[in-house]
Amino acid sequence: MKWMIRKSMIAVIASTFLLTAWLNPFMAIPSASAAPDTSVLNKQGFSTDVIYQIVTDRFADGDTSNNPTGGAYSPGCTSLKLYCGGDWQGIIDKINDGYFAGMGVSALWISQPVENIYSVINYSGENSTAYHGYWARDFKRTNPAFGSMSDFQNLINTAHDNNIKIIIDFAPNHTSPASETQPSFAENGKLYDNGNLIAGYTGDTNGIFHHNLGTDFSSLEDGIYRNLYDLADINHHNNRTDAYFKEAVKLWLDMGIDGIRVDAVKHMPSGWQKNWMAYISGYEPVFTFGEWFLGVGEYDPNNIDFANESGMSLLDFRFGQKVRQVFRDNTDNMYGLNNMLVETEGDYMHIQDQVTFIDNHDMDRFKLGNNNRRLEQALAFTLTSRGVPAIYYGTEQYMSGNGDPANRSFMNGFSTDTTAYQVIGKLAPLRKSNPAIAYGSTQERWMNNDVYIYERNFGSSTALIAINRSETASASITGLLTSLPAGTYADELGGLLNGNSITVNSAGAVTAFTLPAGAAAVWQFAANETAPIIGNIGPDLGKAGTILTIDGRGFGNTKGTVYFGTTAVTGSQITDWEDSQIQVIVPAATAGEQSIKVRTASSVDSNSYNSFNLLTGDQVSVRFVVNNATTAFGENVYLTGNTAELGNWDPDKAIGPFFNQIIAAYPSWYYDVSVPAGTNLQFKFIKKNGNTVNWEGGNNHSYTAPASGVGTIVVDWQP
Repeated sequence: MKWMIRKSMIAVIASTFLLTAWLNPFMAIPSASAAPDTSVLNKQGFSTDVIYQIVTDRFADGDTSNNPTGGAYSPGCTSLKLYCGGDWQGIIDKINDGYFAGMGVSALWISQPVENIYSVINYSGENSTAYHGYWARDFKRTNPAFGSMSDFQNLINTAHDNNIKIIIDFAPNHTSPASETQPSFAENGKLYDNGNLIAGYTGDTNGIFHHNLGTDFSSLEDGIYRNLYDLADINHHNNRTDAYFKEAVKLWLDMGIDGIRVDAVKHMPSGWQKNWMAYISGYEPVFTFGEWFLGVGEYDPNNIDFANESGMSLLDFRFGQKVRQVFRDNTDNMYGLNNMLVETEGDYMHIQDQVTFIDNHDMDRFKLGNNNRRLEQALAFTLTSRGVPAIYYGTEQYMSGNGDPANRSFMNGFSTDTTAYQVIGKLAPLRKSNPAIAYGSTQERWMNNDVYIYERNFGSSTALIAINRSETASASITGLLTSLPAGTYADELGGLLNGNSITVNSAGAVTAFTLPAGAAAVWQFAANETAPIIGNIGPDLGKAGTILTIDGRGFGNTKGTVYFGTTAVTGSQITDWEDSQIQVIVPAATAGEQSIKVRTASSVDSNSYNSFNLLTGDQVSVRFVVNNATTAFGENVYLTGNTAELGNWDPDKAIGPFFNQIIAAYPSWYYDVSVPAGTNLQFKFIKKNGNTVNWEGGNNHSYTAPASGVGTIVVDWQP
């Protein structure tokens, strides 16, 4: 999200003005009954989908009447920080003409749809607008430059009629650029509730925003509780904002969206986000993934913890950065690519849900000079790897551009003849037809610095993929073994990237062949499973009563039993049972990590799918503060207690490490935690240094969490 503007730039503002003629105050919010029937779309599992990311303003102008007026609009998109005219009608038009279907794209991730500020802000002589959608003012209204609520509903309906899902970007971390000392700056970060002002950044007496200056990115705490650049940072530890963002996301869920990409998850309290995700899962579970930016080679344990504990998946920056190193920048080789796959498989519990990509709106475009073949190979790798692949708009048209806003220029055409478009069109459908690509494990089969041959396996289904990134040297492939059954296999790309057929004998040995320079090939075998095997579940987090979707193969078409640990679910608690998908109501069982197993009507058991986080109940966010907790060098403070959300007294599952710099300062420590609503909590603090644990003395602390909203409990450390 490198679109942000640095706080230090405020001093060079030349002017701001409000385009009031553009504002439409009469955009009524439709009721939930307006949402279409979308039961045919799996809103929890996206492993079989390919996502296409669209910066809405930069894709297609389908309705010129909603283009901004005056200085906010750039005819011909010559000024890339102004609005250029793209809208939802433009996306609808491209759905209807089959552009996405031709690529096998089954999900569209669009810019945040909410109303943004109307100010045009001048920084260093250059005007900037909220074309990107990240300068929100009202999360319950639409951005009129994209369309009205009825236009958005039309987008949802048209997409669903064409078996395409809609994912919205959503940015609850902040509103818009603001200045504490200059209330006339832009719109001063003002937040509205369906047209009614909640607060502006200056004079914020109700604590809607944080007022702790801007972050220097020095620590996780600093990034959460300070402003991101000059953006008015939402204080989520506030009953009004907590309720507001639940109401706002409910509105869009009621419209029928199928997924949410959450901006800047690194910069919001994880406890509040888990509570928010619990609300979504309890109301209308949809696939949700967040943006936690990681640089090249960056490893962050907090990133892994968030992906495993929050109930939200992530954009897989470790994947994207490594693919760029290997195929774009030539700073690593195929051994590094394989190591990335092995390491992330071990780190992320829900590896199939991490969203993979090769470029996006926050990065230089992948296209660099004359690297078309490398781009095509990177696409082939991403489309046949674990996770949920996302294609950035225009990548299939070889769009280039380094830095913001050059990486967000207007769509340069809609040719269906480019090799990249055809690569996507041939490989994307395989995610639906072959479960090895959607759900399979990954195994390296043959490798050197430039050649990577890997296999995806799921039950009896297999896909074998070979890539030679060398631009000059072919590779003689000998000694290659595969799980493919005996036979001759055509390249699923049809030779588009210079691949050929292979022959496999009964022992799985592949007859020696030559993989040309710059080649990529895919060979596959999809089987009908006779025994049940689970590929994925969604959501990853929920309470009793949540609808859980189980994806896989071989379940049969007659209801059997679903097990949550040892708790069996049968009969009407199973709302749908098909050979490749089951939907089940989560039972009342022991809270904590549960394994899921399917037993068919013929009493055949599936594999156990681990790591469904069964919550104690509805969640609220509570800030725990402990005073006078002095520590020795290397020690940090953690929290544990009597519920699964607090680790059930297990030091290895304790919450933390706590923060001690901004909201409270050492020797006071604090942390925002998602806990069961209306529940009496018994808890203690501990100090940890590696495997050494120092327990707090005295009796357990006691606190009853609020039934809704947020809460705070402050105690003293007991020696």
